[in-house]
Amino acid sequence: MTVPASPSAFAELEDDLVSGRLTDALADIAEEAAQLILPYWRAGTTAEIKADDSPVTAADRAAEALILQRLTARWPQVQAVAEEAAAADGLPPSVGQWFWLIDPLDGTKGFIQGRESYTVNIALVRGDAVVAGVVTAPALALTWRSVAPGEGAQRRAFGEAWKPARVRERPLDATALVSHSISDEDAERLAGRNGCRLWQGMDSSLKFCMIAEGRYDAYPRTGPTCEWDTAAGQAVLEAAGGRVVAEDGRPLAYGKPGFLNGPFSAIGA
Repeated sequence: MTVPASPSAFAELEDDLVSGRLTDALADIAEEAAQLILPYWRAGTTAEIKADDSPVTAADRAAEALILQRLTARWPQVQAVAEEAAAADGLPPSVGQWFWLIDPLDGTKGFIQGRESYTVNIALVRGDAVVAGVVTAPALALTWRSVAPGEGAQRRAFGEAWKPARVRERPLDATALVSHSISDEDAERLAGRNGCRLWQGMDSSLKFCMIAEGRYDAYPRTGPTCEWDTAAGQAVLEAAGGRVVAEDGRPLAYGKPGFLNGPFSAIGA
């Protein structure tokens, strides 16, 4: 699904990536989007149902519009694949060597119900690998990011300095995070398959970040997800020393047909 592009067109983007300036900027964009989202939270926001039966709100659309505007202003040469634009206008037939994956409000169902664990997600993909990502949790006033390649992951509270984030050594009572949408029996089975005796339900890409900062140990997923659901969280977790693997044991890849993921496991140490 990828198409070639002139390497020179992306020299500035790559320089921003290796210097760490890229995720600095993405974090600011995601936190600006969070400020747009927060007035809708616990304010009686209603949802429309998209063709895939998932909900969308005015908050999703406002956040995505802002993110796309900011990304285009700074890196106009980079194609964007964003959840709500894809739902409204269809998926692009192909993508370039570099492209953004954007989920402006992951965990919309929980957001509508007033839960805290919804997130803003911006990721950069090169070829089929995610190379940078930022996840912001507006209700928690927290942001996680991959730093420059090889320099780890970080977390910050809004308005504060960045602090390192790192996966933990797996404890004897390892705990898996699972989607709220599965049954207790399935949760216990998936947790056990990933070497975890305990499990807890949680919404959104926040699961990746909780593993990345050493609070939990695995996130197994068998149900369908889109690439914009996972890319930013995968970037953060991999930078923190974890991994996200498909059923074949290889890193979860991007730019797949339909931008759809198969089963995967996100793993800490």
